[in-house]
Amino acid sequence: MSDHTPTATQPSIIDLTPGLVIGDDGLARPLWASSDELLRDYYDTEWGMPVRDEHGMFERLSLEAFQSGLSWATILRKRPAFRAAFDDFHPDVVAEYDERDVERLLGDAAIVRNRAKIMATIGNARATVQLRDKGGLSEFVWSFQPAVTPAPRSAEEVPSRSAESVALAKALRKEGFSFVGPTTMYALMEAVGMIDTHLMGSHRRGSSGVWPE
Repeated sequence: MSDHTPTATQPSIIDLTPGLVIGDDGLARPLWASSDELLRDYYDTEWGMPVRDEHGMFERLSLEAFQSGLSWATILRKRPAFRAAFDDFHPDVVAEYDERDVERLLGDAAIVRNRAKIMATIGNARATVQLRDKGGLSEFVWSFQPAVTPAPRSAEEVPSRSAESVALAKALRKEGFSFVGPTTMYALMEAVGMIDTHLMGSHRRGSSGVWPE
């Protein structure tokens, strides 16, 4: 057993499950979701829960693209500003953005001002609208759900890509999407519940209802 006693300010590491931490509420979470209240709330309520609607999927795909090269905490803190800047990520609206919108976004210090990522988001909105002829973005993404999910017992056992994420990235690029590499798509698959990479022993393992504990 760990010598540390759980408190509101000092969570304790569980020796038998590397990477898990007991919070002041007695629940086990991974290290990344234990030290920051915003990340903890995101982990407890959103991450890994099924997203099956076009709007929700487009927002998450967009934010994962913006996260590339940055920390997820940075993107999560800026999410309200992203939503305001991108008209709540409604694909039909973003698809109509023009150069004036690009300049507006580049001038918005509250978001990540990266021209390539901004242009990719606009292009991905247009591709999302076009993909409705093939069943829609959410159905398209979920069609790459694997037959089994990982069962990591430590952070080191969590994959960063899979055969399915490679295939999804390739298929999305073929449909006109960009900033959808295999690692980014694996993160998307984790975020929307297609796979369950909660560590074994986490209080969130199996919470999506998609996979058994």
